[in-house]
Parts: sequence; structure tokens; C-alpha cells
Amino acid sequence: MFERDPILSLQNPKVKLVVKLRDRRDRDLMDLYLIEGYRELLRAQQGDAAIESLFICPELFLGDNESHLIEQIGKRGAAIFACSAAVFRKLSYRDRPDGLLAIAKQQHKSLADLEKLLSGNTNPFLVVAEAIEKPGNLGTILRSSDAVGLDALLVCDRCTDIFNPNVVRASVGTLFTVPVIEGTSPDTLAWLRQRGIKVLAATPQATTPYTAIDLTGPIAIAVGTEQLGLSDLWMDGADLQVSIPMRGVADSLNVATATTLLLYEVLRQRENQR
Repeated sequence: MFERDPILSLQNPKVKLVVKLRDRRDRDLMDLYLIEGYRELLRAQQGDAAIESLFICPELFLGDNESHLIEQIGKRGAAIFACSAAVFRKLSYRDRPDGLLAIAKQQHKSLADLEKLLSGNTNPFLVVAEAIEKPGNLGTILRSSDAVGLDALLVCDRCTDIFNPNVVRASVGTLFTVPVIEGTSPDTLAWLRQRGIKVLAATPQATTPYTAIDLTGPIAIAVGTEQLGLSDLWMDGADLQVSIPMRGVADSLNVATATTLLLYEVLRQRENQR
């Protein structure tokens, strides 16, 4: 449904709603979140995100494909609202908005959903992200996970809101292409053990380099907080502990960088095995 009259006032209730959804408390209270940007919305639409309304400003469009995307989103029942450039800049959380921003309903997946997702998959490839704090790191982990064809990202004891606009942005829309499962660390570890999926943890104390261990079987790479790393629960529960060589003065890598290295080593070994 396309609303004919454009939104021209910053006092419009719909504008106020979008602004409120920048706050996690309001996102959780209303079970809604924001998706901004052409690439992000394209992947959201392809990934069956529950888009409820779409705000557009043709004056700010960067290309020629926006009309088709708007049409596709509208066909799925989203209300479409045109806005003036001034109003859209108020809605946007970007320095250079591209004229597309949506409100979507949050969709949560549990370990029960993962069970269905992996049905028939005899060699799962997973990442467990424990208490990741920074939206940018979670978004980057999603982006790398998508690149290697990860089966799912398991977010445990989450500190960062999965639906933070900066997660959506940093993931470049791969939040909608990589299944994200939520659960507690004890439940998730027990679930992995019951299914014979080995847990891999990287730690400076390990003596085995991450490239010197067989990662071709069912695997879950566990990564922890930016400051403290993995908790004792995951370190003690890990089947495999590996190190990432550090030749400089720093004793650790950014969690998203370390995760990417481990993901690509799994991919490399699996492709070589084929």
C-alpha cells in the first residue's frame, strides 16, 4: 500500500516512531527494528524479513533499482511512505542516507529452530558467539559467516542487541542470510555435545596452531567477549583448543578478525577434502 501524501513534518507520529526505535528499550518493547539502505533491504526482502513499513525519498536514491525493490516489498504487504529529504534525514542514522528505511518485526530463532534447520545435515558448520559486546564486531562476524557459507550463528548470553541498526549495517544485510540462533551458553553447549559437534576455541595458551588440526568434521567455532574472551564454561567444554600465531607486541586479535581467520581455515580444509 502506497500512501499518496508525502510526510513533510518532523512531528509526524511515524517519524517519531522511527526515532524511538533507535533505542534498544523501545525496540524490545515493541518487538520492532530498523533496516536502512538498499543492499540491506534487498537482502532483508530476499531473506523473508517481516517488513511492516517502508519510508522512501526518491531525491536521495543512488541508483536505478530502487523502484523494483520498493514494488517487491509493497507486494508483501508493507505500507510505503514517501518523505521529504529533510524528514528522511531525520529518520536516517547514516551520514549519507540513500532514501530507503524500513520498520520490521523482530524474528527470533531458538535451538529448536536450529534442529529443524540442520535436519539431514551430517556435517554442520557453526559459530558460537558468547556475549559479544560491540555491534560492529557482531555485524562483521555475520558478514564473514555468510562469505564461507556458515550453517548458523549461535548467539549466547548476548550483550549486543542483534537488531541494533549498527549490526544490520555492519553485516551489510547478511543478518538476513545467516540464520541467527539465540540461547544460553549451558543449553547451547549441551545441544552441541548431544549431536557430536566438536567445539573449537582459540586461546594464546594453546600449543597447536589453528592450521594444524582437522576441521573437516562437524564443528562449532566458539568466540568470546572482546575484553575477556571465552568464559570458563566454553574453554573447559571445548574439544579442540588452538592458537593463532602472534608475531608482534599485541597478544590478541579483534574477535571478528580472529573469527574470520578460523572460518576460512575450515572452508579451506573442507574444499581441499573435496
